Amino acid sequence: MNLLQEKFAELDGQTITIFTMINDQGMEVSTIDYGCTITKILVPDRNGVLENVVLGFDTIDEYQQHSPYFGAVVGRHAGRIANAEFTLDGITYHLAKNNYDNHLHGGIKGFDKVIWDTEVIEDKDSMALVFTYSSKDGEEGYPGNLKMKITYTLNNNNELQISYEGVSDQKTVVNVTNHSYFNLSGNLKRDALNHKLTLKSKQFLELNEELIPTGEVLSVDNTSFDFRLGRKIIDGTATNDAQNILAGNGYDHPFLLEDNQNKEIYLYEEESGRGLMIETNQPAVVLYTGNQLADDFSIRGITSRKYLGLCLETQGLPDSLNHPHFPTAILEKGQVYYSVTKYTFTN
Repeated sequence: MNLLQEKFAELDGQTITIFTMINDQGMEVSTIDYGCTITKILVPDRNGVLENVVLGFDTIDEYQQHSPYFGAVVGRHAGRIANAEFTLDGITYHLAKNNYDNHLHGGIKGFDKVIWDTEVIEDKDSMALVFTYSSKDGEEGYPGNLKMKITYTLNNNNELQISYEGVSDQKTVVNVTNHSYFNLSGNLKRDALNHKLTLKSKQFLELNEELIPTGEVLSVDNTSFDFRLGRKIIDGTATNDAQNILAGNGYDHPFLLEDNQNKEIYLYEEESGRGLMIETNQPAVVLYTGNQLADDFSIRGITSRKYLGLCLETQGLPDSLNHPHFPTAILEKGQVYYSVTKYTFTN
């Protein structure tokens, strides 16, 4: 295992550092302490060629001007919250509105836009970056002083594990995830439409025109949302299903997982031979297929466009605060929030 550490940028008088963890197989994971943002993941294809499989930038200006949460940790609450408000113990909390009249991914300055403290932990067969941040009471409208710790661990089995822990001094809400956009072709040689996804899921959430859950849980049976036996992403762009159409001709939907930490999410790109297994303790994964990616900027020389990458955001359900029958995102005072997701790359 090896670690490279260097200055990435200066922002408002603070230094942003980039950390690159390299395992004995040559896999590399590069992360900046701004938003705990994963900027690169280099993994081999079937011929052993190491290439980058996530969307990211090389400058802080690009992240600030163009990034749709590329590689970042989002919170305090991932996903949308309708009308940017929720009620807790009779008190209505008004959140930052950053998605029309709604709240998205933690607000205007969520976890993705702050600089985290970082500690490096090295072991013989693994290495970890431990990021910590204290979110103050009232930040982006959320109650409670919340202390967060996020750990990125890389081992010699080409496994990257991300764990999230949080404790608040008063009752609050927490739902955190990583927002990496994956493209297993390597160095963005192809878009993600021919990636094949397999999900252990028989239900997904219906969305309204603002991409907020209606509260209805739909069956995947006989729809383009049935990934149980594997399905290419392109299927969701070529269907007349109203849910695919309103998402921008693709997917931007939470899927309820039928199993946890047991090979429940698998992504594969046949031409490169790369596979990605994702296992989590969370109740859902949001599949977003880059339907809204703009084409007015470039990603390391490649013009951005729809479907250039896809997200598999393991998390609690969006807008659960306004749907009591959804799994809760409420965190009691002193209770420990714990979420973990493991990404295993194969070739």
